Amino acid sequence: NRYPELYDGKELDDLMKSECGKGDFGFALRLLAMKSDDAEVKLARECTHGIGTKDHILYTIICGRSNAEIDHLKKIWYNTYESDLGVMLSSELSGDFERLVFNCLQGVEEEYDEEVHTDEKAEEDAEKFYDAGQGTWGTDERGLFNILCCSPAEHLENINSSYVDKYGYSLSKAIEKELDGLIQEAAIYHLNMKLKPFETMAGQIKKACAGFGSDEFALTSHIIRFQQVLSDVNAAHEEMYEKTIVDRIESEVGGDYAKLLRTIVEYSI
Repeated sequence: NRYPELYDGKELDDLMKSECGKGDFGFALRLLAMKSDDAEVKLARECTHGIGTKDHILYTIICGRSNAEIDHLKKIWYNTYESDLGVMLSSELSGDFERLVFNCLQGVEEEYDEEVHTDEKAEEDAEKFYDAGQGTWGTDERGLFNILCCSPAEHLENINSSYVDKYGYSLSKAIEKELDGLIQEAAIYHLNMKLKPFETMAGQIKKACAGFGSDEFALTSHIIRFQQVLSDVNAAHEEMYEKTIVDRIESEVGGDYAKLLRTIVEYSI
């Protein structure tokens, strides 16, 4: 905010765009210069701007957040773009993916209360989860999403344990059996951000580099958004994949873009 005051109303973002270009390096540098909140809504807008949507990045911004985090995101979006985030998303999304995203967007997660979220309730909810999926003809997506989005992390852990004990596999595996494609990915991401957030973030960074060629937009999004916890994410990444995030960056991308991402990671850890 100080830059326009010092330089006759000129915007720093405009300067960086003209000097650094609109490629991966320039985009990452512009995001880095923003407040973390502003960078997140910028990424969300980029996911929905233009032809089609980058749904595989959008769900990582919306899903898996606390009520306070999602409320804050909606406020920053409104202050930045003078529009309602939910209204914008409703015009871009459809079907079960829209339903899951809106469950997350509503901030319906219950506050954990050990007198309410008992072992008995975990067993009941595990059974409800089974009944909404494996235990019925077809899949009751609303029922699955309701449990995933309303349950606090501590209760989800207990539901998961109860599900494993009774049905022989985890909630994540149950989702794999019942949902497909993008919906499956988003639901598992939401669940795992509650149960094992750093491992989940590490997995997203690996995913951005998987296959033939890297998804630089995804990689930029994850490095910028996760930078405040990159020390923990890097530790999880190294344990899971036997290489650091810097190792992965250097093996997948190059030039000034790689140098910038490497600097962000090294500074953060």
